[in-house]
Amino acid sequence: MNTQARLAAHAADTLEDSRFAVPGMRCAGCISKIENGMSAIPGIAAARVNFSAKQVAISHDPRLDDRALITEIAKLGFEAQPLAVNPLGQDTAERKKLTRALGVAAFGMMNIMLLSVSVWAGAGDITRDLFHWLSAAIALPVIAYAGRPFFASAAMALRYRRTNMDVPISIGVLLATGMSLYETIIGGAHAYFEGAVMLLFFLLVGRVLDAMMRDRARSGIEALLRQQAPGAMVIGADGATAWVKATDLKPDDRMLVAAGENLAADGIIEQGASQCDLSLISGESAPQKCSVGAAVLAGAVNLSAPLTVRVTAAGPDTIIADIARLMDEAGQSRSRYVRIADRAARLYAPAVHSLAALAFIGWMIAGAGWHQSLTIAVAVLIITCPCALGLAVPVSQVVASGALMKRGILVKDGSALERFAQIDRALFDKTGTLTLGHMVPLNLDGLTGEQASIALALAQTSRHPVSQAVQKALTARGVKPATVETITEEQGVGVRAIYQGVPVALARPADGSQINGAMTQLSIGDTRIDIELSDTLRPDTAEAIARMQSMGISASIISGDRQEAVSIIANQLGLSAQAQALPQDKIAAIEALQAEGHKVLMVGDGLNDGPALAAATASMAPSSASDMGQQAADAIFTGDSFAAIPITLSASRKTMTIVRQNFALAIGYNILAVPLALAGMVTPLIAAIAMSMSSLIVVANSLRLSKIGLNSGTSPLPLPTSHKYTLSGGWEGERAGAVSPRSGDNKQ
Repeated sequence: MNTQARLAAHAADTLEDSRFAVPGMRCAGCISKIENGMSAIPGIAAARVNFSAKQVAISHDPRLDDRALITEIAKLGFEAQPLAVNPLGQDTAERKKLTRALGVAAFGMMNIMLLSVSVWAGAGDITRDLFHWLSAAIALPVIAYAGRPFFASAAMALRYRRTNMDVPISIGVLLATGMSLYETIIGGAHAYFEGAVMLLFFLLVGRVLDAMMRDRARSGIEALLRQQAPGAMVIGADGATAWVKATDLKPDDRMLVAAGENLAADGIIEQGASQCDLSLISGESAPQKCSVGAAVLAGAVNLSAPLTVRVTAAGPDTIIADIARLMDEAGQSRSRYVRIADRAARLYAPAVHSLAALAFIGWMIAGAGWHQSLTIAVAVLIITCPCALGLAVPVSQVVASGALMKRGILVKDGSALERFAQIDRALFDKTGTLTLGHMVPLNLDGLTGEQASIALALAQTSRHPVSQAVQKALTARGVKPATVETITEEQGVGVRAIYQGVPVALARPADGSQINGAMTQLSIGDTRIDIELSDTLRPDTAEAIARMQSMGISASIISGDRQEAVSIIANQLGLSAQAQALPQDKIAAIEALQAEGHKVLMVGDGLNDGPALAAATASMAPSSASDMGQQAADAIFTGDSFAAIPITLSASRKTMTIVRQNFALAIGYNILAVPLALAGMVTPLIAAIAMSMSSLIVVANSLRLSKIGLNSGTSPLPLPTSHKYTLSGGWEGERAGAVSPRSGDNKQ
């Protein structure tokens, strides 16, 4: 039975995911070749390239091991290595190799150019020949070393009867070197050693800058990872402490974190009270209070007092590693612009080889001679390299995603930036989206000490968001709970108990009345005390909506909450609203708007918002969203501020403007350069400079995006300190006062 039949007969339902570093990827054509080629192999379900990290992720049959996958990648013309265990997948070996090659090329170019000055000045035959031989002595080892990145890639492609952009580059360099060596041997007047070395120099400049740009776009994440402590003092069962590496920490280990230390893992405080600096994760510079029961995150700094922390997640499961992986997935997309670049790059090799052959044949027919004809053909090979076209989209997306990350906005897919840029209509959920989901009691001051103690005793036994809000407010005032007996809770109604023989309750008012959207009632015997509660709008909500309207984006509210509660928020913001909307109602509203030609943004957070987030043109969710909400959204904002929405929309529009500019620059370069090369007006040296400059211009133009969203004047607010964010599970745990589940908003 052949391999295909065996794999087809394999009945396992599970797939394994493997990641490989593929440093030889140079353009969108390489992306298309790997993704399409690997996906067509039996036993491989999907292959996805991350161009920014030079990686490929493959979902495959478990019986295909790494060696087999590497062989299949090699058949496509690319060398691959299994990716080392690293949340970011950052491997600086490729950049260091390119940098060393660049240094060698620069050394050789300067010395050969110095020797060439005398030849250009009209040195005699003997002197000219001597300088040509000296140039050859320098150039040959320099070209052999500095050209390895191109020669190895081209050889790998040709070995499997394929081509890539390094094939014509290598042919051009070798032809220029061979012609120069031939001229030197026969004592000819012209040699092109300086041109061949300069070609490599400029090509390497472009690739080194590309690598540096990718490092720069991801440097914020690297800095985040570096802040995680290398290890922690762990308290053993016998009370003794021992130093344990961060990678060896396990859930339920108990860390002793001294004042001034960084946390090595996520955890829950079991003993002690202190202040923690969460600015690395939340962007909030003010220290946050942390005490027993509070969640603390890896990378946070314990500022003032020792803490004992029980580990809940360590190593690759911490929030820092999760955010790093999420950011890593944003490096490459399958947007319309990437597909355009794919098609163009796919035609590159046959087109440029045909042009070079036609140039050689045409000039030979015109009587130019083989030397001049070959020189022109080499210039054509060099000048037509589509590096600029291949970089036009991914560089812009990576830089923009990196800039947004600094604002606490995680773009999960680069292609989402294209969709965000098209938005002209926005729909907002209410609870947990426009509002923080924090129910705040408004009139606790009227309670006596005994009444407050009874209210706290009842509230602390319930996980209902109203009870949790009352508990948080009373605890903050230093109230101590009373002793109550026979506690019972009726779901959605309230908590009842007996206090000193008197029935007490913290429950919904019997008449169902609501003020400011929510109310609970404390009952002690025949005494009834109404406690009003109000949800809180996210910071900058009104300003954010006004900014969106100035961008031509109209907005409205669509919520599963009650009409009264939705109307309060709608009136505050001046928006139209639809209340008591079921998940299918939200999808229907989105589809109706899309049928009218609108591009719809959905911003939501609950379980009932997941289908709508997936159905919208583009979608966002807060970091406090449900698992389904985070999975379905295209972007997640980690702070409380609603300003993240217009920042993302504005940044996406700027990104697509830069992408279009990059395409115009790349296409304009070829329109101007190719005819000049075919006309014999460009030497190999000038061709090398022109080709490299086009790539550098595209990279430099894209780097303008590195500052997008950084001057809006709004800072991201803290992450919820009693939650843990995971890619697979969202924010875990519950926060005192948080609305989870969200009452009346169909979140369950």
